[in-house]
Amino acid sequence: MDGNNNTVNTSQPMLMDDVPMNHFHKKMTALTWGAHFVDGYSIGSISMALTVMAAQTNMSPVWQGLIGSSALIGLFFGSSIMGKVADIYGRQKIFTLNFIIITLASLLQLFVSGAPSLFILRVIIGFFLGSDYTVCFTLLSEIAPRKQRGDLLGFLSAIWTIGYCLSTVIGFVIEKYYPSAWNWVLASTFVPAIIMLIARLGTPESPRWLVKVGRLEEARAIVDKYIGKGVIIEEAPPEKEVGYRLLFSKKYRKQTWFGALFFVCNVIPYFAVYTFLPTILQNLGIKASFTTDLALNILLVVGGFVGLWCTMKLTRRGFSIGGFLICGAALLAVSVIPVSLTPVIIASFVVFTVAISALSNLSGVFPPEVLPTEVRSSGVGFAVAMSRVGSAAATFMLPIMMSGIGMRFSLLILDAVLFIGALVCWAWAPETKGLSLTSAVTEGVERDAK
Repeated sequence: MDGNNNTVNTSQPMLMDDVPMNHFHKKMTALTWGAHFVDGYSIGSISMALTVMAAQTNMSPVWQGLIGSSALIGLFFGSSIMGKVADIYGRQKIFTLNFIIITLASLLQLFVSGAPSLFILRVIIGFFLGSDYTVCFTLLSEIAPRKQRGDLLGFLSAIWTIGYCLSTVIGFVIEKYYPSAWNWVLASTFVPAIIMLIARLGTPESPRWLVKVGRLEEARAIVDKYIGKGVIIEEAPPEKEVGYRLLFSKKYRKQTWFGALFFVCNVIPYFAVYTFLPTILQNLGIKASFTTDLALNILLVVGGFVGLWCTMKLTRRGFSIGGFLICGAALLAVSVIPVSLTPVIIASFVVFTVAISALSNLSGVFPPEVLPTEVRSSGVGFAVAMSRVGSAAATFMLPIMMSGIGMRFSLLILDAVLFIGALVCWAWAPETKGLSLTSAVTEGVERDAK
């Protein structure tokens, strides 16, 4: 390794997937993790701010619902549209553009006074956060060495949760001591966003994408400068089909739907339960308070670290199937145990919280690992978009179901989603741990062909 710890010099040919972690890998990891922190922080900040804003401005329930879901609306369109754009025009330009817009829109929240303008800004922020989801997952997976790839991608869920929890704490403090400063709660996203924007300036394009579009000299120059001279960029021959036609072709459609269904089955119970956590806890005979909510949020962070350990130590298939089964068993216990057995319910809820957060780590691992470079960003974007449809539908339907069939039957329906997730993983999940990206895609194709 050279003196500045930036690249490796190899006397023997070495694949880009096999080089040791260097300064460049660590920087790109930090930029991706930082973006997920901003995403979690931005999504979490609306809950406290909206409560105060609604009371101060006499906001109608319709506008409250629209603003509450505005970022999710933007995330859906951003991830579904910009994933394909990144496959056509490259990762780097979008990687930088995302945070130019997110930074400006976050700051402008300081000056809004009405629901329509805030709704528009939140949709814009969500759109480019959704875009960043697809590009970050894709770019980091295409650069990270195979030994660390799953760990680096898997930790994104924990980073998101840390940002989410921090925003709720800051929002609670501001609401308590400065109750009219809801604008500041939302605009505080500007601080981590501007840091990310400055740090992203000058980052290079993905060498794998450059190879796929025939820009070999540019790819070689980037690898020599940032990764190591003589390092080989391993890529399969370009596919004849391109775009969504390839993504949903017979060859890759199972992998495409697997990545999306894994994400959807994970986020539906996650978002549904934690969006209406106070109501659920009350129905379970557990006193809801800021302390209780904070404790459960801390457990979500703990779950992220548990998930990182599982990603490092367990197989992808084993972790995914087992994770869904543990989540399903814990939520089933919460659904059927009598209220009189409160300690058992609490213990089951703790297990569910840690397990669902841990399982979320694989949401950032599977989608980019199972698809080829030509459509990797499109596939990640499709998975993220479907997950936002699922989370939005779940948060919309859960209060309706709870009022119609009761809380416990509603939880049983969410429980069924978790067991469907386990079945999907048993049927379709490839084992991609320790494989190069090319080999990971090939393994999935060969498994589907059997």
